Amino acid sequence: MAHDLVPKMSPYLDRHLVFPLLEFLQEKQVYPEEDILKAKIDLLGKTNMVDYGMDIHKALYRTEDVPEEMLERRADVVERMRDLDEKAAPIIQFLQDPAHVDQLHPSDKAYNVQLLRERFNIGQDQIEALYWYAKFQFECGNYSGAAEFLYSYRQLSSDADKSMSALWGKLAAAILMQKWEDALEDLNRLKEIIDSKAFTSPLSQLQQRTWLLHWSLFVFFNHENGNNLLIDMFFQEKYLNAIQQNAHHLLRYLATAVILNKRRRQLVMRELMKVIQQESYTYADPITQFLECLYIEYDFEGAQQKLKECEEVLANDYFIGSVRGELMDNARNYIFETYCKIHQCLDTKILSEKLSLSPEDAERWIVNLIRQSRLEAKIDSKAGTVIMTNPHPSVYEQIIEKTKSLTARSFQLATNVTAAAAAQKAGI
Repeated sequence: MAHDLVPKMSPYLDRHLVFPLLEFLQEKQVYPEEDILKAKIDLLGKTNMVDYGMDIHKALYRTEDVPEEMLERRADVVERMRDLDEKAAPIIQFLQDPAHVDQLHPSDKAYNVQLLRERFNIGQDQIEALYWYAKFQFECGNYSGAAEFLYSYRQLSSDADKSMSALWGKLAAAILMQKWEDALEDLNRLKEIIDSKAFTSPLSQLQQRTWLLHWSLFVFFNHENGNNLLIDMFFQEKYLNAIQQNAHHLLRYLATAVILNKRRRQLVMRELMKVIQQESYTYADPITQFLECLYIEYDFEGAQQKLKECEEVLANDYFIGSVRGELMDNARNYIFETYCKIHQCLDTKILSEKLSLSPEDAERWIVNLIRQSRLEAKIDSKAGTVIMTNPHPSVYEQIIEKTKSLTARSFQLATNVTAAAAAQKAGI
């Protein structure tokens, strides 16, 4: 599909995070079933979810036989599991006892390491084994267990790189378990580390920000305050730069968030349009093009056409499919508002065409919008017109408007005259 972003986004996501996207595409029948199943097998082949991969292979090829490499991969996974179980057993037994865990200090890693070594005979090797055990559990699809072990590892490890890797894994697990508050907490902690850490190269830091932007979509489009949080993060200069450098396709989600956010739209629309125009030669889709038609070109016919195309994009996008109705309604509002700014008398038949509604539905929609927005307008149902009334302020209001700053201006003028006179006298 022309506007499917999964191929562009996959390189910036963990393999397990790509899987829900494939499930969604399969459900929507965006691609042939065979292609999706093959993609799943390829994806699972790089994880420890071997049995699941075998089941999909059997369903795809309608056979009970599986390739030899799958059987070998399963044997390797079982052997690796036994090895990690043995190495991590002491620290896992410690963590399974609440009385022992209560002795740990969340913010004092040195104390925790000393406690484990002196009282429980658990050394650095076992702590590192916990990291690999947690990673293995994540690759097996045990996201709950992986999240718990990765949290414990971060309490104990002084290895900055592995601690950060563990936090990425914990974020992925929270996303896959749909624990959005936990995921938001991990996301914010990662952002703080990425923005403050001294990376070996600016390119590495840019890459980390690009990953974070992609992973954040799972959180922001599911959290109750996600719309505002997305706008706050994506419009930060460093993250907007990452979008323009590495991920132009994320403009779809930034544009969606702005369209959905009526309260902040006026404040951020100008900046958004500036970026969309700058990047239009590298990325454009019906959502960004709709905004260009409406706010740059004032092409209402073009905006209407792009709005129709937006429905298909929204219906087949994992992240924004659930907001299709709200986005389409807001988009129609913006068409109407913009159209009203440059026309005084509006034909409801023409408006219905521009809004992709029947004349009757368009009239009802316009009536509701006028009431909600408190626009100065009247509808003539017989003539089929909407008359925009923009009453001019009275003479008294005009005088008040023009003279409300007179006192301040007079004071400033007097101050300047006094200063000039003083300077002239000093010169004499």
